[in-house]
Amino acid sequence: MSTSLSKDPAQPPATPGADPNPRRWLALAFIALAQLMVIIDVTIVNIALPSAQQDMEVSDASRQWVITAYTLAFGSLLLLGGRIADYTGRKRTFLIGLVGFAGASALGGAANTFGLLLAARALQGGFGALLAPAALSLLAVNFTDPKERATAFGVFGAIAGGGSALGLVLGGFLTEYLDWRWCFYVNVPVALIAGTGAYMVLRETRAEGRARFDIPGVLLVTAGLFAVVYGLSEAEADGWGSATVVGLLVGGAVLLGVFAYVETRVERPLLPLRVALDRTRGGAYLAIALGVIALFAVFLFLTYYLQEVKDYSPVKAGLAFLPMSAGVVVTAGGLSSRLIPRVPPRALVVPGLLTAAGGMFLLSTVEVDTSYAAGVLPSILLLGAGMGMVMSTAMNYATHNVAAEDSGIASAMANTAQQVGGSIGVALLNTIATTATSDYLSSRTVTPEVMRAGLVEGFSVASVYAGCILVGAALLVGFVMNTPRPKRPEGEGGETEATATRAVHVG
Repeated sequence: MSTSLSKDPAQPPATPGADPNPRRWLALAFIALAQLMVIIDVTIVNIALPSAQQDMEVSDASRQWVITAYTLAFGSLLLLGGRIADYTGRKRTFLIGLVGFAGASALGGAANTFGLLLAARALQGGFGALLAPAALSLLAVNFTDPKERATAFGVFGAIAGGGSALGLVLGGFLTEYLDWRWCFYVNVPVALIAGTGAYMVLRETRAEGRARFDIPGVLLVTAGLFAVVYGLSEAEADGWGSATVVGLLVGGAVLLGVFAYVETRVERPLLPLRVALDRTRGGAYLAIALGVIALFAVFLFLTYYLQEVKDYSPVKAGLAFLPMSAGVVVTAGGLSSRLIPRVPPRALVVPGLLTAAGGMFLLSTVEVDTSYAAGVLPSILLLGAGMGMVMSTAMNYATHNVAAEDSGIASAMANTAQQVGGSIGVALLNTIATTATSDYLSSRTVTPEVMRAGLVEGFSVASVYAGCILVGAALLVGFVMNTPRPKRPEGEGGETEATATRAVHVG
């Protein structure tokens, strides 16, 4: 693997053919901590959102932007962040992202207006767009042995799938016993620990050649993604037939189409199409994007269901999500990490998506008076188990057979799929839920009981749509991701670093 040498007082630079980093497992701990912080921040404010909404007098239609501002900025800029990591140094980019993320979090905690809060969330997303692809590409270059790689990515996949649920638990404790603002302040010490540790144990790596960035591509993909997600959000208030909504959605699609065309013409594209059009990597990106459409939306729905319908406290609501994390850890860290080196990827991804779909369909049957044990618990266990299989496998194959100089951008595509899928999922399914609730209430006399029933009706309808999306994802990924079973290493010593880095079937 080609790397450029850099002077680093903490750790000698990685060189081609050098021995594996002897502290790579310790490095995994700090990379995982940073990634956990980024993932948690997608949902940690979900539990705090009702309190922040009341504190700042935010409307129901606008509340989702506290989540969407983060995921949209994150997803829109990840491709650029991946390229920056490739050409300016993955370790350096990782550390800059950590420092910036901590600063933006402090700003969010101190925000005294809704506009400043949204600006802080967008800044968190921007610095997260530097941090996340650097973290995943650092993982890829530190773990090249297939078995070690499967274990490392099993941990990473468990964080990607279960970290969001842990964010809800942490958000509940901080909101109830301190203040919702601590959902932001908590990132500062976490970033300090992760940054200090990473500086000490990580080696610097970067692609060879002079950095040249595709600015037209950045502008096109950012504007296109923003238009699509904003259009989906406005559909809640204006309706799907609104000229504004249609214009935004069509305009966004056109901008993204132009972006794809431009990437075939520029010398150094932001996203070389060879990265995304590979069937293995493309299948992994599809699985991540379509899977989290349902996953992120259910966090939002269940948060409001548990607090506003079932009258749970923020802490109790957060703890209610813990079984989902347990399901993710069991399948991602236990089952999938053992099977990834042995079976074709779709043998894990497709059953995982269908299991998660079963959880969503089961969730759609929950009523106002349904007990947690009878309704919510089995639903989130299925969802967690299914998404654990999906995320650990898809994250592993996201850098499948990728050239060394494209490691960062391939990692960025995986994170982009996750964040944009989550952003679209929250906007689209929130629109479906609120529309269904409005239809339910329009023909009834509104009382507190009827209002609760209306909220549940909206959540149920949206859950059915989410389940259908997951079933469709399973069919699509099953067709696209035709990668065969991984090849066994030749000889007892396994693959060399070079062949492991190319990883014909494992990544």
